[in-house]
Amino acid sequence: MTDKITLSVIKADVGGFVGHSSVHQDLLSKAEEVLKGSKILEDYHVTRVGDDINLIMTHRLGTDAEEVHQLAWNTFLDCTKVAQKLKLYGAGQDLLSDAFSGNVKGMGPGVAEMEFEERKSEPVIVFMADKTEPGAWNFPLYKMFADPFNTIGLVIDPKMHDGFYFEVYDLMEDKKVLFSLPEDLYDLLVLIGAPGHYCVKSVYSKKKEIAAVSSTQRLNLMAGRYVGKDDPVCIVRCQSGLPAVGEALEPFATPHVVAGWMRGSHHGPLMPVSMADSNPTRFDGPPRVVALGFQLNNGQLIGPQDFFADPSYDLARQKANEIATYLRGMGPFEPHRLPLDEMEYTTMPEVKKKLENRFVDAKENISLDELAATR
Repeated sequence: MTDKITLSVIKADVGGFVGHSSVHQDLLSKAEEVLKGSKILEDYHVTRVGDDINLIMTHRLGTDAEEVHQLAWNTFLDCTKVAQKLKLYGAGQDLLSDAFSGNVKGMGPGVAEMEFEERKSEPVIVFMADKTEPGAWNFPLYKMFADPFNTIGLVIDPKMHDGFYFEVYDLMEDKKVLFSLPEDLYDLLVLIGAPGHYCVKSVYSKKKEIAAVSSTQRLNLMAGRYVGKDDPVCIVRCQSGLPAVGEALEPFATPHVVAGWMRGSHHGPLMPVSMADSNPTRFDGPPRVVALGFQLNNGQLIGPQDFFADPSYDLARQKANEIATYLRGMGPFEPHRLPLDEMEYTTMPEVKKKLENRFVDAKENISLDELAATR
């Protein structure tokens, strides 16, 4: 037990209503019921974005606490039973194992956790996305913590002027690297500009205090097949030497293009929406992001404030719809459809295997009839 508070956000898709668009109220009620009976939590908030259930929990057991992860796992299992009873789509799809092994990481659910000492005032934002992947946070986290055109505090706040540390994960090689900004800025951008391969896991102040953390789980890499997009979460602490709330929200005023959308196989704009509008329907999208703000008070979650319900994001939503229409016009052609290396967990490998014996050396001088004979 510690005096520090731990903020854990653990999410999973255990059944969509209807299709992949939303979560049935009975599942949210079941999650509330399970967490309410817990003795290990300081506080909790059950919410959702799209078809994902998000458990926002505070406790004093530290990150990767087995008891907390077990609680989340049991919650998702109980919700899965409700989803199966209701015959909801994809019931239990994010639960890749039948048995809990001490930590939900690698078992399907997405996890973002941070442990810290509460400041005199502790505002935090929980960002939750649907129909996209962990690398979707690369652009906004860069804007928040590294771009003075977005975050003026980097220029005029003495507590921020020295910059931040960025911890970046290589999702393919299961490695990580630390960058010190602003001096490593260009090296950082080389990697995080490829969000399907590298993603920002954590951001720290130069005093090594945690400032932001994201979920980095990729379902297809864990399952070896396409089982749904990762629908990541991200926690950002604000104010007092960290980005102001408005600086943390500002990147989403310009909807950037992310991977995901329909069948996790397309690029589309990340649209900032209110909780009420977090039901992706158009081509199962476009991808959505919700921002819930809380004031922490001795571990209690005061809130939430639904930040993207603000009409000042109306133009961002309009632009996202315009981008969505433009990209949809490309249908199965890249760059709307993801490149082939990102399609390895769809039906693409089966198609390639089927055509394997029909390929011939392009340098061979064979007739059309001979080539047709390979069919």
